[in-house]
Amino acid sequence: MLFRSLRRSLEASSLLTLSIVAIALSVAASSSTRSTRSAAAAEPEWRSLFNGQDLTDWTPKIRHHETGVNFGETFRVEDGLLKVRYDAYETFDERFGHLFHAETFSHYRFRVTYRFVGEQCAGGPGWALRNSGVMVHGERPETMALDQDFPASIEVQLLGGSGSGRRTTANLCTPGTNVVMNGELVTRHCTDSTSETFHGDDWVTVEIEVRGNEVIRHLIDGVSVLEYQQPQLDDRDAHAKKLAETSGTLQLKEGSISLQSESHPIDFKMIEIQVLEP
Repeated sequence: MLFRSLRRSLEASSLLTLSIVAIALSVAASSSTRSTRSAAAAEPEWRSLFNGQDLTDWTPKIRHHETGVNFGETFRVEDGLLKVRYDAYETFDERFGHLFHAETFSHYRFRVTYRFVGEQCAGGPGWALRNSGVMVHGERPETMALDQDFPASIEVQLLGGSGSGRRTTANLCTPGTNVVMNGELVTRHCTDSTSETFHGDDWVTVEIEVRGNEVIRHLIDGVSVLEYQQPQLDDRDAHAKKLAETSGTLQLKEGSISLQSESHPIDFKMIEIQVLEP
């Protein structure tokens, strides 16, 4: 009788323990779900900067042409894609162009999916083969001179492979600007990333994380391939120096975003931004 009583007490105790554990696990799971939902809710939404139908909110500035003049329909929308084409050009004639978004941004993530297609425009420079770019922290198109080739900006250079050899993408070029890397001011014009080479006409997605004047990162498939700090105007460049005098500082904390036309046809199918808190 005593043995049976003890056994019943032990069984009751075990059931109570299991019940307490089950309740604890349920509470933990519920808390984890709420945390996940809260994190998801706190994550800023991505929004498209391209409507897939026309160039609303985008302004072209092509060298030797006034702001807003889209010479030869260099920038066009077809089949839901933003395309850069040169069929109206007899020769490229160094008519470098940029398509500027209407807004100015400071802290954000920007991602773009692109592919190079077709043949380079006749007269395009050799280095511009399968070459384009995204300009961030740039000046506005209205401040550019008529014959200015590139806006003062930070260029995330987009390159396609030539069919053999190594040719990275998401590189850095600095028209009228400098950056800091590893605590040192970098004044060279271009710096290669650590990306792989993308030959052919496949789509490639590049993401750019911009944190004001603190840091800029170039990412492919979520992996950082280049990082630097303190983007700034280069006072050795007369135009950039004038921009700095107007703004009161060399340091770049915000600016325009633009897409390049550098003589090789390119398609863009996703152009999105996620605005971040400073």
